[in-house]
Amino acid sequence: MNSDHLSIKHETINRRLSVAPMLDWTDRHCRYFLRLLSRRTLLYTEMVTTGAIIHGDAERHLRFDAAEHPVALQLGGSVPQELAHCTRIAEEYGYDEVNLNVGCPSDRVQSGLFGACLMASPQLVADCIKAMLDVVSIPVTVKHRIGIDEMDSYSQLCDFVGSVAESGCSCFIIHARKAWLQGLSPKENRDKPPLHYETVYRIKQDFPDLEIVINGGIKTLDEAGEHLQQVDGVMIGRAIYHDPWILADADRSIFGGQNPLSGRLDVIDNITPYIESEIARGTRLHHITRHMIGLFNGVPGARRWRRYLSENACRENADIRVLLQAAAEIASLRSQ
Repeated sequence: MNSDHLSIKHETINRRLSVAPMLDWTDRHCRYFLRLLSRRTLLYTEMVTTGAIIHGDAERHLRFDAAEHPVALQLGGSVPQELAHCTRIAEEYGYDEVNLNVGCPSDRVQSGLFGACLMASPQLVADCIKAMLDVVSIPVTVKHRIGIDEMDSYSQLCDFVGSVAESGCSCFIIHARKAWLQGLSPKENRDKPPLHYETVYRIKQDFPDLEIVINGGIKTLDEAGEHLQQVDGVMIGRAIYHDPWILADADRSIFGGQNPLSGRLDVIDNITPYIESEIARGTRLHHITRHMIGLFNGVPGARRWRRYLSENACRENADIRVLLQAAAEIASLRSQ
């Protein structure tokens, strides 16, 4: 483990609002960017498999900037001993929470016996969670669906939640759709199965001592506020990635505090030192700015911003001047 990236600080987690783990999207650069918009929203990594940590480059998968706190690692796996080992490593790196993926429906994940298919094996999930909790002091949570295939009755969902809760898990993040393990792609599984928010509300009513976080199809902070009248937390995914400025009012409207920024151009000033530091380490500009494409969605100049970054940030030797020029074009339009 590279001590340059070691962080043992653990934040007190408030799960009223979190940003979902999203493959290829919520990498460490994305999380740093989103943290500028909200100091208190809980951020999740992309799913990382136990094999990638144990047999691959753990440093590449796990390192993060201390500014990202509070930040949670999502793990994919189904072998209790391997999950325990990786959870211990995650705590050593300074993650504030470890989450077990029991919701991804892709064929590749199923072939590895993890993700949504684990809903058919609640005792195995319970064994995994217990093994993870036994070796760390940070929270271990589960993210899952309301059902899979024909196993979609409310009683089966209650059996799953009850069995896993007996292992010591006290927080369940529930995507309010079932998953079809055969016949639908992962993308289709995010949209086609209907949402049943009332099922998640009912779980909270029947398991009042558990922390229940709702996920799936939530697009605005106003919608999040409505859900918070029924459950403990809300997780938003793609809506925030495509329109990240949604997060800019989260600290006030969701957490009752002060928002960190007054305008979108403030983001540029705040992220510039980070980008310069990363480029000096060999990071390509595009690897960071690709997450910022939607920053100006809905305001004059948004198309010019997107086009300029898309055409120039990926060029060889592109540096911070590309981002500053894109911001200058936005600023000039707003001053006209």
